[in-house]
Amino acid sequence: MRYLMISKPSDTVPDEKLHIEMGKFIEELTTAGVLLATGGLEPGGIRVTSSGDEITVTDGPFAEAKEAVAGFALVEVRSKEEAIELTRRFRKIVGDGESVIQQVFGP
Repeated sequence: MRYLMISKPSDTVPDEKLHIEMGKFIEELTTAGVLLATGGLEPGGIRVTSSGDEITVTDGPFAEAKEAVAGFALVEVRSKEEAIELTRRFRKIVGDGESVIQQVFGP
């Protein structure tokens, strides 16, 4: 089962300890073959919307920046509970904030 774990921006300022702990966590997941991809995302982004035949492209940043996605990890695990546990561990490392977990379907 693959899950996309996304995190929303927080007010936490990354320090050296956070970088070290996150590096250990990422290395552990990579070595275990669980982590498929990870990364941070630019805060602005581009929104593409469609209505009938009309396609609209809008550059960010957008008004609700707190709803944006700051980073992601794509993992392959045996269960939803395992994805939740990995996200709990991530939140303990990075501190206060919000993450969302969604199962990824398809090949």
